[in-house]
Amino acid sequence: MLLPDNIHPENSIYYNGVFVLQELQKEENQHLLDLYQNVRQQQNMSFPIFVLCLDWLFLLGVAELNNNDKVKLCF
Repeated sequence: MLLPDNIHPENSIYYNGVFVLQELQKEENQHLLDLYQNVRQQQNMSFPIFVLCLDWLFLLGVAELNNNDKVKLCF
């Protein structure tokens, strides 16, 4: 869910997307699974939530996945 209607913002895509962005800002070009492991060191996030965060960032034009399965920061 993008915006939760309960009191658990840690379940939202917006909240978890920040951790993905922070990792991409540290290193702009990371392999998909390496990025997930780096994010999990900071935030206990499930893989489906991680993928939804990436989808959201792709839709915003902030990140992209290249042919080598690396996620790249676009700005």
